[in-house]
Amino acid sequence: MSKRARGKNRAFLRGAAVAISAAVAFTCATGSGSAAEETGKHDATQRALDALERAGMPGVAAEVSGKRGKWFGSAGYADTATKRKRTAADHLRAGSNTKSFISVVLLQLEAEGRLSLDDSVERWLPGVLKGNGYDGTKVTVRQLLNHTSGVHDMVSTPEWREYMNGPGFLAHRYEAWTPQQIIGLALTYKPDFEPGTSWNYSNTNFVLAGMIIEKVTGHTYAREAEQRIVKRLKLRETTFPGTDPKMPAPYAIGYSKLYAANPGPEIHDATEYNPAWSGATGEIISTTGDLNRYYSALIKGELLPAAQQRELLDTVETGTFFDYGMGLIVRTLSCGVKVYGHDGIVWGSLTSTATTADGKHTLTFHLNGDWLEDGKPYEDVFEAEFCAKD
Repeated sequence: MSKRARGKNRAFLRGAAVAISAAVAFTCATGSGSAAEETGKHDATQRALDALERAGMPGVAAEVSGKRGKWFGSAGYADTATKRKRTAADHLRAGSNTKSFISVVLLQLEAEGRLSLDDSVERWLPGVLKGNGYDGTKVTVRQLLNHTSGVHDMVSTPEWREYMNGPGFLAHRYEAWTPQQIIGLALTYKPDFEPGTSWNYSNTNFVLAGMIIEKVTGHTYAREAEQRIVKRLKLRETTFPGTDPKMPAPYAIGYSKLYAANPGPEIHDATEYNPAWSGATGEIISTTGDLNRYYSALIKGELLPAAQQRELLDTVETGTFFDYGMGLIVRTLSCGVKVYGHDGIVWGSLTSTATTADGKHTLTFHLNGDWLEDGKPYEDVFEAEFCAKD
């Protein structure tokens, strides 16, 4: 891996909303099965979890749902003080997996004829994207959902880093800004590029997407997602907590170095904070089992009509190790298997879900620590589950 690639890995793990590339060259072939699925064994996956613990993570848990049933594996602890082990019942902050739920709501609204993905942001949010190089008439809903809008990411601004990372997190964790305030922060910086001409992951896109859902329906994005997805799929442990900083029991403590610019050895309990900071970009709380159920159903076509399913899976190249659909990360693994899902990174919590193209083999894993420096052990979990032969 080049010095430049290593730097990008560290940058992602310290505060981006997607996970890190492995130090392998992925092929471009596709596939819907895997050796791990065929054998029904998960020895390699367990070894990958153990490697993450050895890399310094407090605890890691993984759940697999496949043709041969369910499997759960773990390493380390949910609570390092009491030595309480990780369990499949642990609730977790799923971060940017929220984006997939937001995309599905908007795709359903399109199927109902209530909007089009090619509508401009200006149509639904007049005057919100305006000035400093922004023109809401030229940015579409589609471009928000696949991150080709050029709208600057509020999480990448110095102001956000000062206010919500390092000591700022400890001082402000229970506060909340409105979506309008968060967008205003991002728009103090010029667009990253002209809409539709490039790709850049921007959490601001999904703040805007959540606002559009509310404008179209008259309801919060959380209510729409709960009615349309959570209740429909009976995701009993999945919630949109709003401004409630607490986690439902049981849960793994979220250990964090707070994405400080120069972190020391200090590790903080970041379990509680006001989820409104994440909002439509990363608010959701769930479990490994619920996330497996959701992504499996989504890829199987249980939530969208055929036309919208095609739009969901219509990916753009990102210049990274993955392609991106509508709130969907698509990895092509070294064995040729394509997996569909999303990653979520918030303070003290890293979550990833991936499922095969037929939705029949699904993995969710969660780390309750956020300072992993090397992306390879993280990506090795995908490789182990979907590609390993033992």
